[in-house]
Amino acid sequence: MQFTNILTRSPLMEAILRSAHLIAQTDASVLITGASGTGKELVARAMHTTSPRAKQAFITVNCAALPETLAESLLFGHRKGAFTGADSQHTGLVSAADGGTLFLDEIGELPLSLQAKLLRFLESGEILPLGETQPKRLNVRVFAATHRDLYAMAQAGTFRQDLFYRLNIIPVELPTLHERKEDVELLSKHFLRQFALQHNLPEASLTKDARQHLQRHAWHGNVRELRNVCERLSILLAGRDIAASNLPLDVRSSSAAAACPLPFSLPDDGVNLEELERDLLNQALERTQNNKTHAARLLGISRDALNYRLKKQFSAPFMP
Repeated sequence: MQFTNILTRSPLMEAILRSAHLIAQTDASVLITGASGTGKELVARAMHTTSPRAKQAFITVNCAALPETLAESLLFGHRKGAFTGADSQHTGLVSAADGGTLFLDEIGELPLSLQAKLLRFLESGEILPLGETQPKRLNVRVFAATHRDLYAMAQAGTFRQDLFYRLNIIPVELPTLHERKEDVELLSKHFLRQFALQHNLPEASLTKDARQHLQRHAWHGNVRELRNVCERLSILLAGRDIAASNLPLDVRSSSAAAACPLPFSLPDDGVNLEELERDLLNQALERTQNNKTHAARLLGISRDALNYRLKKQFSAPFMP
């Protein structure tokens, strides 16, 4: 998996992928954030594939699926006889990534007790498997991903602040599909072609009205939701033209709502859209004392989307 395999024509997404490609060449820890379905693991795999560690292991750990009683053993390993039921030696997932990359998906779900051990590993490069007396040194690069607001969790005490700042050395924030609407048609065509090949079916195609409905849909499930819709359509309407009436009810309903007039009424003499955007950006930054993360939240966009708009609007970029 490389960055060229990630389809996009969105300037925002292209800018993020360019940054991710540069980051991939380093050995720094990376925190990948974004809503569910935005492709966090896809980007993590692309970063690994284009990094100096590409020929080594890429080990994925779903932190939300780790059973709490076995989590430490699964991650850091154990010696035979370390506890009841430990009938054999287990190296652990962190050791399995030695020389390569460890991808900790849904890092916000990691138990607090394990967060301390993970922090120690990140700072020292050493682990202590259960039952062992001597630490084991490893060479592992760590990527972490989450759809949750780790900063808010750290402030609330449900995620370790020191671990948050250790992981957040280089953040990569992925935009929602709503923020990269340019990609809806591109991705839908790709998925219809992909599933036609996968299921050995003739390829279906979208009519103009269907494409318009897909474009207006909110896509709260992001790329994953679009992918699922396309798989359903490619099977049920194989080789046919997909009309708007063939789309799932939720897509048609949200599209119709999006097509309704918005509460904001355009003045008769019009507005200067560039000035309006600039003013809203300034207001959001002033209200949050130039905290870009909070300003982006006020505007309903990602931090990277905010940076992109600031660079577009102002000749001198704002300081982070």
